[in-house]
Amino acid sequence: MKKIYLYTISSALIFLGAGCNKIKDFGDVNNNPGATVTPIPSALLSAVEAGLGGYASTGTEAISGGQYAQYFTETQYSGTSLYNLPQNSFTGNYGGNLNNLQIIVRLNPNKNMVNVAKILQQYIFWVVTDSWGDVPYSEALQGSANILPKYDTQEDIYKGMLTTLTTAINSFDSSPISGDLIYGGDVASWKRMANSLKLLIAVQMSKVSSVASLASAAAKEAVASGVIIDKDQNFVIKYPGSSYKSPWWNLYNGRKDFAESKTLTDYTASTNDARQAAFGGESEQPGNLNTSSVGVPYGLARLAVTAFTDANPKWARVLRGDFRLETGTVVLISAAETWLARAEAANLGWVSESVSDDFHKGLTESFAQWGVGSVPESFESQFKITAGPSIDNIKNLSIQRWVASYPDGHMAWNIWRKSDYPKLTPAPDATNASKQIVRRFVYSTTEYSTNSASVNAAVARLSGGDTQDSRVWWDVK
Repeated sequence: MKKIYLYTISSALIFLGAGCNKIKDFGDVNNNPGATVTPIPSALLSAVEAGLGGYASTGTEAISGGQYAQYFTETQYSGTSLYNLPQNSFTGNYGGNLNNLQIIVRLNPNKNMVNVAKILQQYIFWVVTDSWGDVPYSEALQGSANILPKYDTQEDIYKGMLTTLTTAINSFDSSPISGDLIYGGDVASWKRMANSLKLLIAVQMSKVSSVASLASAAAKEAVASGVIIDKDQNFVIKYPGSSYKSPWWNLYNGRKDFAESKTLTDYTASTNDARQAAFGGESEQPGNLNTSSVGVPYGLARLAVTAFTDANPKWARVLRGDFRLETGTVVLISAAETWLARAEAANLGWVSESVSDDFHKGLTESFAQWGVGSVPESFESQFKITAGPSIDNIKNLSIQRWVASYPDGHMAWNIWRKSDYPKLTPAPDATNASKQIVRRFVYSTTEYSTNSASVNAAVARLSGGDTQDSRVWWDVK
């Protein structure tokens, strides 16, 4: 954790200069090396937003989660798909994006800049805690005041995220939001985004009975206050290209290590799902319009998987080529996801809405997001959604949430771990002792050498210890 302290010192001195309103503006800022440098909140906000895409695309938490949830499988260097030890470090999140946002909070340029910074921090903390479990939260980002922060329980982190989001949502005023690449400073959009995140967090904790009333109240508040309802309101990063290319373009930049998994292509084929035309492309070339439904068998050792791809050159790359342009987008929270989460909340009796109506709207928004037209009645009728709570509802809602969240691997991993849907078969060539799908990341070795008391306290709370088979707090059997 000393690394976190060192990172925060250095990151406090970056992204200095005039406020930026477009990603392309970075790189054009010239600073006088003899001048006193002061962090510029707008530049820090732009920098963080420009880097957010990794959390829902090719960052470690997302690309690994996408393999555990069987969106993707590896084609060259099998390892993650075979459940090699995921001993990953979370310090980069703290020393980078989280700290840059904390600098905005400390500088306090105005209420709305602070609100947006805190909202984005909760999104990042959500990804981090869901990947590892207990992590620093309440004592994090304090710099020299506390270089060895405690690991909060995930339950306390979840409660903290909901409280912080609620406070931010309710305290927006008319002050400007400068450097906002996502919503252009629009307060209403940020409120919708924060409410949508609040809803997703509430639904994620729905199986923990001890916090049912808290989760129910949070979901109800979020829906009543207003969440994302159509694709034009999506929480999305739009890349301008050049120095700031979409992570999905970079995925095949001189390599072709990842494929759409046969698990997903088999499922979309079984339901005649039109979205598959966008989900998989037959070429790694950006802009190629040819689709592919030839998924690569999941979790095979390298020689077996390369034998398949050599024999099937039109195997499905992740996304059709026109969704992998330099000027592409990464969706972090979509209207489809919020409608389907609302349907799950309605099924739980948390909100007074029609489960089937919300389900229909979720499918409609997902089809619209991928540009594949309206939802055929024959497609939707395959999923029997009843008026009252039911196990079949949870199954159908969870599987369609899994499909609609593609290609956000972290979201898919969350959905599968919480609901156990879809039913996934572990990798045939798994290398881990249990041969089971990874449930969490393992703490990095540096945590044991730099913040041993805190990490060991967190490990003691894990049933089964610090292993990839131990379950995070909300991952209830």
